[in-house]
Amino acid sequence: MEIMVKSADEGKLVARLKSGDGGIYGALLEEMWALEASGIPFEIVPGITAAIAAASVLPSELTIPKISQSVIITRASLRVPMKGSLRDYAHHVKEGATMVIYTGVHIIEKVIDQLREGGLDDSVPVAVVYRATWTNQKIVKGTIGDIVQKVKKEKIYRDSVIIVGISANPDIVKNEVRSSVYDPSHNHSYRPWKVKEDD
Repeated sequence: MEIMVKSADEGKLVARLKSGDGGIYGALLEEMWALEASGIPFEIVPGITAAIAAASVLPSELTIPKISQSVIITRASLRVPMKGSLRDYAHHVKEGATMVIYTGVHIIEKVIDQLREGGLDDSVPVAVVYRATWTNQKIVKGTIGDIVQKVKKEKIYRDSVIIVGISANPDIVKNEVRSSVYDPSHNHSYRPWKVKEDD
């Protein structure tokens, strides 16, 4: 922050690059406040957060029509204090939400234990995506029951997100769901109801 403020005061155009999107676990507020306190105008340019990047390489979507309409972005940690826990949010996955967990792959046993304590059984799909969109990305698919062993076998300890729910393995519902956008029986502004003419 000192470098940004000093450079801006020198009349330089400063770009603070971040991996992902600064609005998701990006320490953005502290940087904003430092610039505001120094009277330096700034613009935030959105990026692609790891949750979206991971979904794109699976490939999947985090919101599956009629099945998963909510996305929970959360994190796991051993040292950083947090309000709420994975245990508290797990029941939403049972109700159809997709959970994307940041900073948790190095403690994946704890992550899975908390999800089980929150009511998820061993059949729930899980995917771990390491370095999504990078040339050395890895994708590990499994379930609550076997993902720990699979991740350890791949020696993945960082730079990953954990996706929990049907979105981690959408093939489970392949040919069973259809988006209303493509469903000919669903009307919308571009496909209004057809009025049947009387015979």
